[in-house]
Amino acid sequence: MSRNEQEMKDLLRALTLCAGAPGAEDEVRALIRENLEGVGELSYDGLGSILCERSGGADSPRVLIDGHMDEVGFMVQSITKEGLVNFVPLGGWWAHVLLSQRVDIITSDGKVPGVIGSTPPHFLSAKKREQLLELEDMYIDIGATSDEAAAGMGIQIGDTIVPHAEFTELKDPDILSSKAFDNRAGIALMVETLLEFSSREHPNTIIGVGAAQEEIGCRGAVTASEKASPDVGIVLEGTPADDIPGFTEPQAILGKGPQIRFYDPTAISNRRLAELVAEIASEAEIEIQMAVRRSGGTDAKSIHLHRGGVPTVVIGVPARYIHSHVSLIHWQDYLNTARLVCELVARLDSAAVENLTDFG
Repeated sequence: MSRNEQEMKDLLRALTLCAGAPGAEDEVRALIRENLEGVGELSYDGLGSILCERSGGADSPRVLIDGHMDEVGFMVQSITKEGLVNFVPLGGWWAHVLLSQRVDIITSDGKVPGVIGSTPPHFLSAKKREQLLELEDMYIDIGATSDEAAAGMGIQIGDTIVPHAEFTELKDPDILSSKAFDNRAGIALMVETLLEFSSREHPNTIIGVGAAQEEIGCRGAVTASEKASPDVGIVLEGTPADDIPGFTEPQAILGKGPQIRFYDPTAISNRRLAELVAEIASEAEIEIQMAVRRSGGTDAKSIHLHRGGVPTVVIGVPARYIHSHVSLIHWQDYLNTARLVCELVARLDSAAVENLTDFG
């Protein structure tokens, strides 16, 4: 990689700390634009996805490198007379991870901090302590005493809400903690790939995509693919790590390298493309992990079904505790994913891509 590690880490930090709930990815999009200005031709789809097209040694194949900009968040549904904020989820949340957590409500006047309310155990019966509170029964306390006071803070119905978190190195500096590694890790890797090839030859045209609204149905990948018209797709993700208690055969272990996802219920990676990635990883001495998932999904859902079909592969940085306020990744996994993606892009010439769909 042409950029040093500190530059790469600074970009990842900045992206994770951006607010970017589905449909409100403005901060993320602005940071992508700032970093890719002049690298390629920038454009946007009607949902707010950003595309950066960089021509190389040939007009085709057209290589789409996708990361989704949005993170799981919430939206203000209503404000009670007491000034409490009711909300709906944007993306998949497990209620267990939410009580007493800090959030930021994104208003037209700026960010308003709040806390998801919880009842102290002193006021709970033994039975209630064992029950899981449903999301629709939760609220956000912003310190207002009335709906008028909340309105005076700028809170309006429809405002988006994101977790409030910090970017931290743990005692082992290779273990990084922040919100939104799903999928700011993928976005950062997409940007790093474009920056790498701004000064390196490539036998194709690269279209980097920061897709909108993945967490609520992979929507931006549909419209961005229509603009990008790809011949091959690489989906970059912060993929859920399963090296935690309760999993006997983990396929996403921190520190064991990038994950190549063969299957989830929304997409099957092109087998030849997945095998090519594994071959390149072996040649580059990059340890990888293979995964077949029973649940979940990525933007590959939309990309691989574009028009007549697009050979697509999903490459992920394992991240523990995604879809929460705090997730963990291993810095060496991130760096090795960056190396692997760049070597893959460098190999995707016309002959290599045509072979992926040579079914005759």
